[in-house]
Amino acid sequence: MALRSNPTLRQRRLGVELRRMREQAGFGGSQLARAIGATPAQITQMEAGRTGISVERLRTIAATCMCVNESLIDALAEIITERGRPGWWEEYRDALATDFLENAELEGHAKRLVTYTVTFVPGLLQTDAYASAVFGNSIPPLPCHEVDLRTAFRMRRQQVVRSGAVPYTAYIHEAALRMRFSGAKVFTDQLDALVESSERSATSVRVVPFAVDGLPSPSENFTYAEGPIPELDTVQIDTGLGCQMFDAPAHVAKFRAVLVQMESNSLSEGESRDLIQSIKKETGRHG
Repeated sequence: MALRSNPTLRQRRLGVELRRMREQAGFGGSQLARAIGATPAQITQMEAGRTGISVERLRTIAATCMCVNESLIDALAEIITERGRPGWWEEYRDALATDFLENAELEGHAKRLVTYTVTFVPGLLQTDAYASAVFGNSIPPLPCHEVDLRTAFRMRRQQVVRSGAVPYTAYIHEAALRMRFSGAKVFTDQLDALVESSERSATSVRVVPFAVDGLPSPSENFTYAEGPIPELDTVQIDTGLGCQMFDAPAHVAKFRAVLVQMESNSLSEGESRDLIQSIKKETGRHG
C-alpha cells in the first residue's frame, strides 16, 4: 500500500489513538510489531497516519494492547470505514492552506461544537460581508481573489450549523461585538444576523460581558469539538501564525473545565440578545 504524503486530520488522529493504545500497554513499536506480525516501520507509518489499516487489524492491535474500551475501538473502526467518502472540503485542497481544510474537517465530523471568540464574531456565524472585511484586514493585504475564496469557503463551512445537524454554542466576548472591521452597515447587519442565528433551535449564543468576574478567559479564540465519545474530543486554537489542534487528555480536560465556568459566568441567551441589540443601537447613534 502506497504511503500517504498528506494524511488528513482524522487519519492522523487514528494513528495517535493507536500509539496511545500501544503506550498504555507498555509496548514499544518493535514489541507490538512482533506480536501482530508486522514490521516496526509499519507500526511507525500506521501511527503517523501515513498508511491505512483494516478494521480487523485495528481489533487485533486493540486485543494485543489489552484495550477493553469497546466504544473507543468502535469509534476508531468508524474512522477506518470512512475511506472513499471524502468531505466537501477536499475540493479546496489545492487552493487553500491545510489549516482551513482541517477546521472544516473537524467541524464536519463533530457531534457538538462550542466556540469562544474574543476578537471577532465566530466564523460559523459571520455574514458574507463581515467575513470578507475580516479577511480584507489581513497584513500583508491578501489579493482580492484570495479574500473571495476564503470568504466563500467560510460561508460553506456554516452549513454544518445552519442545517441544525450539529448543536452549536458560541461564547462571544463583548470585545468581539464591538470590534469593527468595516463600516457601520456591515457591522449592524452582522449584529442582526447574530441575533437571528441565536434564535435557531440548535444554536446558542452567549455573551461574555466586560463586567464578568472570575472567568478563566483565554486570550485566543478556540473551538471545542466533541467526538462520538469523550476520548475523541479535540480543541482547536487560533494563533497569530495559524491554528493548532490539541487532543491530549490533559489539554482537553483543561478546556472542558474552562467551558464549565464560562457557561456559568456568561449571560443567558436572552440577556445576550439584549446586549447585542443594545450595541447595535449605540452604533446607530454614533454612526
